[in-house]
Amino acid sequence: MKKSLRESLPFLAYASPWLIGLLVLLLVPIIASLYLSMTSWDILTPPKWVGFDNYREIYQDPLFYKSMRVTLVYSAFSVPLGVIISFFIALLLNNDIKGMNIFRTIYYLPAVVSGAAVSLLWAWMFNPEFGLINNLLLKVGINGPAWIYDEVWVMPSLILMSLWGIGGGIIMYLSGLQGIPTELYEAATIDGAGWWQRLRHVTLPSMSPVLLFTNLTGIIGAMQTFTQAYVMTSGGPNNASLFYAFYIYSHAFSWHKMGKACALAWILFAVILVLSLAVLYVSRRYVYYESKEAADIV
Repeated sequence: MKKSLRESLPFLAYASPWLIGLLVLLLVPIIASLYLSMTSWDILTPPKWVGFDNYREIYQDPLFYKSMRVTLVYSAFSVPLGVIISFFIALLLNNDIKGMNIFRTIYYLPAVVSGAAVSLLWAWMFNPEFGLINNLLLKVGINGPAWIYDEVWVMPSLILMSLWGIGGGIIMYLSGLQGIPTELYEAATIDGAGWWQRLRHVTLPSMSPVLLFTNLTGIIGAMQTFTQAYVMTSGGPNNASLFYAFYIYSHAFSWHKMGKACALAWILFAVILVLSLAVLYVSRRYVYYESKEAADIV
């Protein structure tokens, strides 16, 4: 026993920075937030234990349901749209044509710009009076809508804006497409398969693990959307863009209800967990793995 402990000491020494970071920066805040979710705390005074009162208050809060509905609608449209468009752009870029690397770089560049800068840029583009989009529409005789300043158009505007950051997905799909053996396409062509048949029976099954990953991370990211509401709309107009993460932020730092904000965060964690498990469960029927061992992981 002592010998095995001595043998493991070098490993523990090498892993200690990560273990300490995990404990201090992850586990302790998680446990603290769970405790604080059952307290009334305004940050300035000591927390006061209230049990499940925060959760009961959330259950009766209409803005909770509004923010959750806004976030789910945004996720339901932005994630599939981003996956489909980025996948087909990757298909177009997966060709050995002169200058193709330039186009790949151009598509990826928007993904490296900070979220706040992108939000400010799109806020200008969506401006109904002097924004770029309405000016272009006016040149062809169309009076553009108010975009993010209109209760009806604010959500389509933000969904459209979400396509700005599809460059990361394009790069991932390109990596996956270039890993598909050319022999599969050659065999399918010999058997008389056309472009659609090769896409359906070769490309999509081979790319299904990558598609699962991007869908899963896309859902998690969309459910935590914050910057657009914070920089562009402040949750308006009429709470039409009140994203759940911005709702949590408002409770914590605008209304100084940190206990309720922690409770809201735990509800968001539960929702994301359920959605992730549902996606993984459904994927078992549609995701193809080269080995059974890999499939058993999911």
